[in-house]
Amino acid sequence: MILNTCEFLAMNNPLRAAMQRHLEARWFLREGGAMNGGRALEIGCGRGVGAGIIADRFQAAAVDAFDLDPRMIARAERRLAGRRNVKLWTGDATLIQADDATYDAVFDFGIIHHIPEWRAALAEVCRVLKPGGRFYAEEVLKAFILSPIWRRLLDHPLEDRFDHREFLDGLARAGFTVVAEKPLWNCFGWYIADKKA
Repeated sequence: MILNTCEFLAMNNPLRAAMQRHLEARWFLREGGAMNGGRALEIGCGRGVGAGIIADRFQAAAVDAFDLDPRMIARAERRLAGRRNVKLWTGDATLIQADDATYDAVFDFGIIHHIPEWRAALAEVCRVLKPGGRFYAEEVLKAFILSPIWRRLLDHPLEDRFDHREFLDGLARAGFTVVAEKPLWNCFGWYIADKKA
């Protein structure tokens, strides 16, 4: 889904970028390690902050990234101009434009909770990962999404949302083995999962 004005502003500011760099990426690296080469995909790349982190801090040799919103892709193209190892396109996480077993790692910096058919997105992530490939996911859980305050400000799908346990179950059903997990206040969660070989 396309972000509403409030969330578009929330995702396009220095605080959000700092959180990705200094909190989310740090936990992912500590618990799941760097790639040290290989090909990565970022789903819902927004303005390209995550793709830069994946290339620099996770040391991916190549980064493909897409977003449903063409405005975000335009911002990402400006931010990542000159990086030959990054490819961007407009796309949908429930129909990823990539062959089976293409990527060594896939990154989700808070995108799947925006997708009405979130289980289909997990299945697509699993499909495009190589056997043994790693999925790094940071997600917003239903206690946050369904709270009266945030429902007024943000525009998320409200049906069939997931809590921490339900997201873990979705990962398992899609074909993943969870390597690390960290829920926070029943509102947010960080996950590292490997595609079963």
